[in-house]
Amino acid sequence: MSEFKTEALRELTEQQTRFAPPPRRQAQIAAAQKLFGEIEPGRNYPYQYVCFRVTEYRSDAHPDLLITGADLKHDLELFVRRLERSLPAVPATVEPMLTLDEVSKKFNVSTKTISRWRVKGLSARRVKVNGRSQLGFPAAAVERFVAEHKALVEKGAKFSHLTEVEKEDILRLARELRDAGGTLTDVSKRIAARLHRSPEAVRYTIKNFDRTHPEASLFPHANGPLTEGAKREVFDAKLRHEDDLKNAKPTGDTVNTIAKRFGRTRSSMYRVVNEVRAKELVRTPVDYIYNADFDDQSKEAEIVAEMPGKAEFEAKRSAKSAPKDVPAHMAHLYEWPLLTKEQEQHVFRKMNFLKHQLNKAQEALDPAKARVADLMRLDELKQGVRSCRDLLINCNQRLVYAQAKQRLSAGEHIDDLVSDGNLSLMRAVEKFDYARGNKFSTYATWAIMKNFARSIPDSKTHKQRYMTGHDELFEAKADVRSDEQEALALADAARSRVNKLLEHLDARTRDVIRMRTGLDGSQEMTLEQIGQHFGITKERVRQINVRGMKMLREWAAKESTEAV
Repeated sequence: MSEFKTEALRELTEQQTRFAPPPRRQAQIAAAQKLFGEIEPGRNYPYQYVCFRVTEYRSDAHPDLLITGADLKHDLELFVRRLERSLPAVPATVEPMLTLDEVSKKFNVSTKTISRWRVKGLSARRVKVNGRSQLGFPAAAVERFVAEHKALVEKGAKFSHLTEVEKEDILRLARELRDAGGTLTDVSKRIAARLHRSPEAVRYTIKNFDRTHPEASLFPHANGPLTEGAKREVFDAKLRHEDDLKNAKPTGDTVNTIAKRFGRTRSSMYRVVNEVRAKELVRTPVDYIYNADFDDQSKEAEIVAEMPGKAEFEAKRSAKSAPKDVPAHMAHLYEWPLLTKEQEQHVFRKMNFLKHQLNKAQEALDPAKARVADLMRLDELKQGVRSCRDLLINCNQRLVYAQAKQRLSAGEHIDDLVSDGNLSLMRAVEKFDYARGNKFSTYATWAIMKNFARSIPDSKTHKQRYMTGHDELFEAKADVRSDEQEALALADAARSRVNKLLEHLDARTRDVIRMRTGLDGSQEMTLEQIGQHFGITKERVRQINVRGMKMLREWAAKESTEAV
């Protein structure tokens, strides 16, 4: 126990050991010991509350920091020990003192047990004996602690009196209860009740056996750090549980279930979840356009402010309608009004600034010490980036449609071109340098045209190479929705063939196509309805649908070619 779990408590400890006068430090030790006895492992404690309880000073630092009960107990024990060591040694003749060994022999307990008693209220001082500084316990303080914690002292003595026969009984019972599905904690409690011993004594006996006999350990996962694979298992179980709750499905492995499986506490499982999540965030690079304004704190409020003219923008959005010559299934592209140059510059600057902040936060994050507040901050930044990016993409999608319409050839599907062009638009949003003063539409148009110049000839070459006599299954008109209806409303033989082809697709793509077309006899669903079902945007549904139909055409061509 040499490292603090919480950086804020480490800083507080250093401040008190360096600047607080000795009498004040002695009072803070007593306050920390009192707080230690009140901590509940399953609760979270605000840092400011802890600071006030220990120092009687109301700090403004770390207002959002919450510390788990387990971490707080760990750090308070370090706080007490370090403050005790920082106190000046006093001559042993000032008051009757007992050494650490003397207290250990007097109550027939280990020095480790005495360390636990110290944080629970047993006072200790640095004393000088024969010119050397060592830990001493005032005799009056020892007597007072024993009187106030009689049961604790008796339990500690029992812990040290286990015979070899009793240890063998504990291990035998532990094997039986483990095979019946018990966890280390449950097994320790049940054996303690049966043998009239403390759960700590039983647990220590089992864990000590596992450490010295790893090849025959009773609870191998309960010793030492979890492997990376085990941590990933915990993390995946947490994600599955959250998905089940979101979809109102019966839950599988919960965090409690995994905690029992590995013989760990619930709070330690959440720390593992945070660690794995933090590692994933750190591994994900952030690509952005840097600007010197990002490191000027005086400009931060201006950068993250709301987009100028937002009220007028929202008013235009609610009143906007698509031109009459735009197909119905493309009308959603006109739901978002165009951005002015000022609005565009603001959103691009904000998006890249948030990416800059996200990059800094990821670099400063230590996955092994990741706190909930740190992860919440990263999620907040990522959500801000997504909001800016989605706004820029939505307001420029009609640009893709305009370019696709100009390059549409006979027999081609405009949805294919729009889907392909949207990918270019997304990449352009990520790469655009707003600081050069150019309009984004100029840069995006160039990127989309360049992509079409490459993808359209490739697509034509592919179609010519795999042309078959069955393309009418999937191609008839430029309107994709009409194509689907005609293709999937063919005779039963054609329907059976399409169902067979659908098996080549992943589950979600297959479901999207079936929902969109009513292939299984169900009612046809709109893009928006399907999006609500899967929790995605209707534009994403349209892209999945177009991609799936394209894959079906390719599989149909391949099967026909192989049959020749």
